[in-house]
Amino acid sequence: MTNMTLTCAIIDDEPLAAQLLQSYVKEISYLQLTGAYNSALTAMADLRHHPVDLLFLDIQMPELSGMEFAKLLPADTRIVFTTAFKQYAIDGYKVSAFDYLLKPISFDSFLATAEKALLWFSRRNQEKSTYEDRFIFIKSDYRLIRIMLDDILYIEGLKDYVRIKLANGERIMSLINMKRLEELLPRPEFMRTHRSYIAHMTNISTVDRQRIMFNDDAIPISDNYKEEVLRFLDLHTMA
Repeated sequence: MTNMTLTCAIIDDEPLAAQLLQSYVKEISYLQLTGAYNSALTAMADLRHHPVDLLFLDIQMPELSGMEFAKLLPADTRIVFTTAFKQYAIDGYKVSAFDYLLKPISFDSFLATAEKALLWFSRRNQEKSTYEDRFIFIKSDYRLIRIMLDDILYIEGLKDYVRIKLANGERIMSLINMKRLEELLPRPEFMRTHRSYIAHMTNISTVDRQRIMFNDDAIPISDNYKEEVLRFLDLHTMA
């Protein structure tokens, strides 16, 4: 994770605020500043044609506000809003802001956001790699077993262990944390349906109100995960 570099840019019409953020970026080895701009309009061409990983974006600016500009950016750009006004936080999250920094911004809060971004991009790259390779290795009985993603029906959490049910009926036990495995698997192809279950959504055969069926096998849908599961099913349902 420490070998990763995140490109970033700063947009702020206050010169002192922009300079402060630039000084913070210089202190963090994995951040690479590609540009600092005093308005969203001057940054528009650069950031749309050469997008960055992370954008520190002021909200209150003349001509084009940060909120308006955020809607024009590539989806892969993570936006961190910087502002002196707390009331913008909710609006920021409505445009999928990655984080929100309240001015005056301390180095500690800036570093916390940078670390959060590094973790997010590291996990995304890991998921992307797993999705493209279409297999994972799982430790079981002192062996490394290769499991093709397409062969997985569901995963069941059993305290410190997980049990992976495959399409051929085989069950593989492994001493691995359920959350760690969930982070490794590509989403939304693999989705939590219950505190103790992760379903391979593309291998579902039928669904009723409280269960997901894989041929003759079934796993539950709990209330805590029901909304996300239903949202996925709605996107793949022909009325």
